[in-house]
Amino acid sequence: MDPQVQPEVYDLLILGSGAGAKLLAWTFAGQGQRVAVVERKYVGGACPNIACLPSKNVIHTAQIAHNVRRSEEFGVSIDNFRINMPAVRDRKRRMVQGLVDTHLALYKQSGAELIMASGRFVGPRVLEATLADGTKRLLTGKNIVIGTGTHAAIENIPGMAAAQPLTHVEALELDVVPEHLIILGAGYVGLEFAQAMRRFGSQVTVVDRNERVIHGEDEDTTEGLQSLLEDEGIKLVLNAKVKSVAGVSGQSVRVTLSQNGVERTLEGTHLLVAAGRVPNTKDIGLDLVGVELTERGYIKVNERLETSAPGVWAVGEVAGSPQFTHISEDDFRVVRDNLLGGNHVTTGRQVPFCLFTDPEFARIGMTEKEARSKGIAYRLFKVPMTHVLRARSLMETRGFLKCLVERDSDRILGFAAFGVGAGEIMACVQIAMLGRMPYTSLREAILAHPTIPEGLIALFSSAAS
Repeated sequence: MDPQVQPEVYDLLILGSGAGAKLLAWTFAGQGQRVAVVERKYVGGACPNIACLPSKNVIHTAQIAHNVRRSEEFGVSIDNFRINMPAVRDRKRRMVQGLVDTHLALYKQSGAELIMASGRFVGPRVLEATLADGTKRLLTGKNIVIGTGTHAAIENIPGMAAAQPLTHVEALELDVVPEHLIILGAGYVGLEFAQAMRRFGSQVTVVDRNERVIHGEDEDTTEGLQSLLEDEGIKLVLNAKVKSVAGVSGQSVRVTLSQNGVERTLEGTHLLVAAGRVPNTKDIGLDLVGVELTERGYIKVNERLETSAPGVWAVGEVAGSPQFTHISEDDFRVVRDNLLGGNHVTTGRQVPFCLFTDPEFARIGMTEKEARSKGIAYRLFKVPMTHVLRARSLMETRGFLKCLVERDSDRILGFAAFGVGAGEIMACVQIAMLGRMPYTSLREAILAHPTIPEGLIALFSSAAS
């Protein structure tokens, strides 16, 4: 840092513009503080540009394609149709541009300054922002928030880098339907892309090192998801370790793996890596200012989201928070309140999960696996989706609803849904949990007929095990 150059002074400086970061910028700028956000590439962060929202846009288009293929079931005759992937991509791009324009308007409205540049620490609470033309700006803030997010992990496997595999970023920009897509990873990203690309017409093979997809969930969930994928013609290669990769994604790729001690080879046209995330903490000067990292490379924070450096905070995935936009938004509330003199902590907060396959999987609170491991006695309410009359009217009855209720009280411990509208019905139960309502309140509620949440009456009227 050049001692002759005096940094520009701000009340709040933010590195990265993801969910938690941008909300902090707009909030404090709107209150009259001088705020600047340094963002390297994506206005608004990953969610509106390359992750949550564009992926759901493409998934919805795949749902339309799936429904067209099933048109005879609905009494609609369609002789033939084709997938126009450039049009799928352009539809997604239009949505993204609209979201970016909305973000830019909110920056202007709030008064927060958006600086498109690469930022790094060069001193305590001092950032150097390098703009695209090479110009540098020196910035200092009373408080600094780091919200640089994560990126897709690419393992150091022989031939992997040379194969130029897709990540979710490139997969959302495809203008062709892959003839045969091999996906490494059976987590949320891998499964959502697997079903979408299969519905566009790809052959799809999913490879994972674990014995089950979404292996952290209860067995009935993973069995239901595996059955769904297999029924749609997706091949699952589980309990497999990738040994090497040959070829180039988009042309021809060959994946050599070991499965149950036996070596085998998969051949495809495209390779998508969806096997974990890496925090964006490299080359941003954290070591210069005493911001400590965890063993996994995430920024070490306390329950108030303070880092080890005075006046420096971290939000979202880079802080090791659960990797969901809704959690990053809650990180915003935590830091906002603490900057205003409060004592808001992350301890004990609810983390809702939602996998946007068709049908969806959604969960809030404790799983059966967790309850058993902690020795917590529970009653289990569980019904198939055939008990939900709205699902019957849609003729979309795959899946189930289930809820764990504390054995010695009527307190809801956890809820899971695998079925149509799972995310929406989960929210109903989550609100009941936030209000500390007993499960009987949902059982006795007057819920509109026929709606998906009405299924909660059937669920809680069933016999518990």
